[in-house]
Amino acid sequence: MYEKLIQIWKIKDLRNKILFILGMLVIFRLTAHIPVPGINIEALKDLFANNQMLGLMDIFSGGGLKSFSIIMMGVAPYITSSIIFQLLAMIVPQLEEMQKEEQGRQKINMWTRWLTVPLSFMQAYGMITLLRRSSQDILGNISSFDFVAMLIAISAGTVFLMWIGELITEKKVGNGISLLIFAGIVSRLPELIQQTIVTYDASKLPVIIGFILIALITIIGVVIINEGQRNVPVQYARQIRGNRSYGGTATHLPLRVNMAGVIPIIFAVSIILFPTMIAQFFIQAKTAFLVSAATWVIKIFQNQLFYGILYFVLVFAFTYFYTEVIFHPTQIAENLQKHGGFIPGIRPGSNTSEYLANTTHKIIFVGALFLGVIAILPLIMRYFTGMQSLAIGGTSLLIVVSVVIETMKQIESQLTMREYDGY
Repeated sequence: MYEKLIQIWKIKDLRNKILFILGMLVIFRLTAHIPVPGINIEALKDLFANNQMLGLMDIFSGGGLKSFSIIMMGVAPYITSSIIFQLLAMIVPQLEEMQKEEQGRQKINMWTRWLTVPLSFMQAYGMITLLRRSSQDILGNISSFDFVAMLIAISAGTVFLMWIGELITEKKVGNGISLLIFAGIVSRLPELIQQTIVTYDASKLPVIIGFILIALITIIGVVIINEGQRNVPVQYARQIRGNRSYGGTATHLPLRVNMAGVIPIIFAVSIILFPTMIAQFFIQAKTAFLVSAATWVIKIFQNQLFYGILYFVLVFAFTYFYTEVIFHPTQIAENLQKHGGFIPGIRPGSNTSEYLANTTHKIIFVGALFLGVIAILPLIMRYFTGMQSLAIGGTSLLIVVSVVIETMKQIESQLTMREYDGY
């Protein structure tokens, strides 16, 4: 590891990329401490200490929501916009064709950015309304002008983070959005350690040791699931051209247990928070039916049992959904057939496509089940221990470990590419 760090530092181009990314993350953390004026921070902290859903939302805002900063919505509107276009691509044939071309993907990315702006306004309005209804001491009486100014500032903060994330992604040393979420989670670690030390009691020692053991088991499990893969054997037919023979080699096609990474968790959180925000728009409607429906939605999402079951189902479903989006067995089967490759015992073409699809669905079941259990693990831990401060550890560890693995792989690929350049 020490030699790798020295090697990374010696390569000027790679060193500059990493320093640039670190600089962007520092700017991100600085903006997370610029609060929107007129906020009672103490009342806000008390509300977050007793609300699991708001604590989960604070993870994906990088801690900006808890301090009511200008980036309080984080990258959630951008993620929601991405989900919308990925769903539309499965329904609208034109968008599906556009995704296959570079120019089409660029247009879809541009539309995703445009949609992020109204979504950030809408989510910011819902969040501010939610906080005002949760506690009257947080905002107090503010004028309409101040309210609009808050919406503009918060939306601008979301667009700013979206821009930073894309700048980081362009460096090809990790995914920008994932790294922003990672930085927000890691920045909470000193505070959690400080709270644990300050409130330490000898009677809590077994619980703390249990948390540490579960954290280690979670890290090991995440590494095993992320790195786990099934190698499907592939044989290439021997071809004779003139006096030379080509092909005839045996290789394998790796099918990963968790192809989706942390995306299902991010998608699930974005979706599970959306109904509550929408319900805030109708809580003061003149129609009695809309008011009762909005109240029912808010109340049922505060039920921990319903919240946990829905969270698990969404993570499980999104794992399969995102795998279908990024993994195309039909295209892989066609490419194998074009290059003279085949899976032993399986006919080329549609049979190979069906075999790959069925095999993927079987191994993805393990990954989806693991992600779902990790997602609701914090709720289970809080139910048995009653500790609030560490109740978000499972999801946080999952994201942190997955992002670190993904980033290290990209750095390794950059190093390998430069080694070939030397030859």
